[in-house]
Amino acid sequence: MQIIQKYFPDLSQEQIAQFAALGDLYTDWNAKINLISRKDIEHLYEHHILHSLGIAKILRFKDGSRIMDVGTGGGFPGIPLAILFPQCQFLLLDSIGKKLKAASDVAQQIKLRNVEFCHSRVEDEKRKFDFVVSRAVMPLGDLARLCRKNITPVQQNALPNGIICLKGGELSAEMQAFKNKAMLHALSDYFEEEFFETKKVVYLPLL
Repeated sequence: MQIIQKYFPDLSQEQIAQFAALGDLYTDWNAKINLISRKDIEHLYEHHILHSLGIAKILRFKDGSRIMDVGTGGGFPGIPLAILFPQCQFLLLDSIGKKLKAASDVAQQIKLRNVEFCHSRVEDEKRKFDFVVSRAVMPLGDLARLCRKNITPVQQNALPNGIICLKGGELSAEMQAFKNKAMLHALSDYFEEEFFETKKVVYLPLL
């Protein structure tokens, strides 16, 4: 938990309590279904929660923003972002029902009121959002093609509406088609831990 407060020192007491509760909740769920690799659960706060919050280092969502997390799995990055931005609305979407059930239970246990869960494929989701977020769920080109229809033309944030996704490894081939539009941010510029040396946030405007 200390690692979250290290990089986000202005959390309210409610937010601190919500983040603190995630450790036990995810450990319990992970014993039932494989949300996170067994050896990685001890690194939950660094590898999953703080990693999710890397998106907030690129953009602080304005109150009232609507965000869809595509392929949320156990709730990443959607649940940490929803805790950080309580005045924004989040839709967490996944096609795997058992993972979504776990994420929904976690959100309910911490009384997270600004999230909705949807057991569906992004192809079938018609609602409009300011941003789509994801964590390495599919190649950027596929995500852009599937989510373009979901981006509202009404802009209210500091960046134009679009996609913000967490990626790792070699991205040059994936970025080639978007080299004049997509922006790549190294999380090592914001977080000093070794885990983040190869982690990136990719922002692609879709307006």
